[in-house]
Amino acid sequence: MITKRKLMGLVASSAMAMAMGTAAMAQEVTLKFHQFLPAQANVPKLVLTPWAERVEEASGGKIKIDHYPSMQLGGKPPELYGQVTDGVADIVWTVLGYSPGRFPQSEVFELPFMMTNAEDTSRAYWKYAVANMMDKDFKDVKVLAVHVHGPGLIHSKEPIKSVKDLNGVKLRAPTRVTNKLFTALGATPVGMPVPAVPEGLSKGVIDATVIPWEVTGALKVPELVKNHTEFGDESLYTTAFVIAMNKEKYESLPQELKDAIDSQSGEEFSALAGKLMEGADAPSREAAAAAGNNIMTLSAEEVQEWKDAASGIEAEWIKEMNDLGFDGQALVDQAKALIAENTK
Repeated sequence: MITKRKLMGLVASSAMAMAMGTAAMAQEVTLKFHQFLPAQANVPKLVLTPWAERVEEASGGKIKIDHYPSMQLGGKPPELYGQVTDGVADIVWTVLGYSPGRFPQSEVFELPFMMTNAEDTSRAYWKYAVANMMDKDFKDVKVLAVHVHGPGLIHSKEPIKSVKDLNGVKLRAPTRVTNKLFTALGATPVGMPVPAVPEGLSKGVIDATVIPWEVTGALKVPELVKNHTEFGDESLYTTAFVIAMNKEKYESLPQELKDAIDSQSGEEFSALAGKLMEGADAPSREAAAAAGNNIMTLSAEEVQEWKDAASGIEAEWIKEMNDLGFDGQALVDQAKALIAENTK
């Protein structure tokens, strides 16, 4: 016979068990976010950390995102995509070109003089990825954003204005497409992730690098070279990035936490990432100018020389895509149309 005291004890035990279960359900999920730049660089400071904070807020505190900058979880930048598919990291931000040949369709945005501005091109890139890449190139991850940076330019020890000035210059470029471009323009490309650029310049491994203005401050590039070549209102090149999450980790989350992540990700975040990245160009450019560096802005006629010299890269890329089983011309036409449609 159950006494009143025993009954009260059972009720208390059940209540405690329910409370423990509720606490377990409410327990926060901790996600490891890994990327290659120092925490004080513009992209972590302006894009990645604020995004993580917005996700945490949207989850009601049930998601906690631990940020590991500068490859603190180990490995090298080209290994980041493999780390997110293997579960070493839950989320990564990386350059797709660090895995040459793995994401061929994304390369269309890196073709010379393709982009307009980073915000609108990033929006176009998201739409293109949804149409072409999510169930193919990105089938092993949950894509949170894709974006590009602002206009790429040349930073060099010696002034570079004309294509002929590149002849024999050891130049760091970020991706397969940009390496092909600068090979065609007469430079000697040297592959290295962007964190290796300062050492490469200081030790003479490279004479020049191509990166957007925004990252030059974190890398101290204006202290290592004194010449910067801009292409007027045009963009010589850009780089394709992805923010990706481990697919199994994402799918294991309760729907409310998936919704919290999704609410801060996708097309709008992609466009915002591009906008914020390009927006950080101006302060870095001003710092280089204040240091007395030589900033050369090419005229439309001078830019046309570079366009003419680079004109074969697009046709070559189209042929490569055709050989891989894609319709290369259709991909170029689609990317150009999306950029035009989404450029304000």
